[in-house]
Amino acid sequence: MSWAQWVLADEPILLGDQPVAWTVSARATPDSLPQWNAYFSAGTPPEAVTDFLFALEDRPDPAHGYAGPQAVLDALAGGGWVRDIDTPTAMSDPRLAAGMVLTTLPDDGIQDGDPLVLDPEAEAAGWQAWCEPRMGAGLLWAAMFSASTPHDLVAVFAASLASPAPVLRHTLPQSSEGQLTVQPTI
Repeated sequence: MSWAQWVLADEPILLGDQPVAWTVSARATPDSLPQWNAYFSAGTPPEAVTDFLFALEDRPDPAHGYAGPQAVLDALAGGGWVRDIDTPTAMSDPRLAAGMVLTTLPDDGIQDGDPLVLDPEAEAAGWQAWCEPRMGAGLLWAAMFSASTPHDLVAVFAASLASPAPVLRHTLPQSSEGQLTVQPTI
């Protein structure tokens, strides 16, 4: 049996300058070590986290991937995001307020079930996503996916993140002024 759990982070892990609020872990059994982890700070768009969790629930095996990293880049491009010229695995929204990249993960607190990830020479790559509406003003939110997180699950998160569909918000972050399209609710 395989399963995943969603828990409040019990260790002080920072994603940029944002503390982790929630960790999603995939385990072969309730007592086994996580095979992969996804980390979300407070403020991560709830639609993207929800879509990620629904996709995880629909998978027959939460730990093994069925797609490569291109699935994530395609999902972002489908939402109108643009590729970084200098880093082919990085994309940003057209206003450069949010980004996502497949890159070497920081050593502090990011756990993965692949033993190669423990090797400092391996430089395991995982996905990082963030929103910084004003350059240098700090992150609004951040998310990180350990190296073994299946790319197709990350692609679902990315597609939701890049979706141009309107979302309901009761309050808007002050730092996002001028970065969002506001529509009245009907």
